[in-house]
Amino acid sequence: MNTNPLKNGVLTENSAGIGTVTRKMVRERAIELARINGRSAQEMSKADRMQAKLELTGQSYPNPKEAILESAPESQRWDPVHGSTGHKVPVASNEDEDDEGRSDNERLVDEGIAGAEHDQRRQAAGNLPK
Repeated sequence: MNTNPLKNGVLTENSAGIGTVTRKMVRERAIELARINGRSAQEMSKADRMQAKLELTGQSYPNPKEAILESAPESQRWDPVHGSTGHKVPVASNEDEDDEGRSDNERLVDEGIAGAEHDQRRQAAGNLPK
C-alpha cells in the first residue's frame, strides 16, 4: 500500500516537496499579499501575515462564530435561549394504547404469555383436555 509522503505543513512545488513552513516563507507570502492588495512591503499588516501562515500551513480560515463558541465555557456552549430553564412537554397519548399505556403489541404478548402459563399449569395438574 502506497502512502502519501506529503504531511501536514509540508509544501510542494510541481509535486516536489520543498520542506516545512519557515518564518521567511510566511514573511515573503505576506509581502506578496500586501502587494496584491495595493500596499508596499512596509505596509504589510498582521492580517497579511495571518493569511500567509494559514495558506502555507494548509489551515482553514477561522470562522468568527466558531471562535466565539470555542471561547465560551463548555457548560454554556449550547444555550439557545440564555437564562431559559426549559420545561417538560407532556407525553401525547397514543390511540393504540390502553389505559395502562400498553400498545396493541404489548397487550398481545402479555395475553400470549398468560395463555402459555395457563396451559403449563393445566399440564402440570394433569388436565390435558382443553
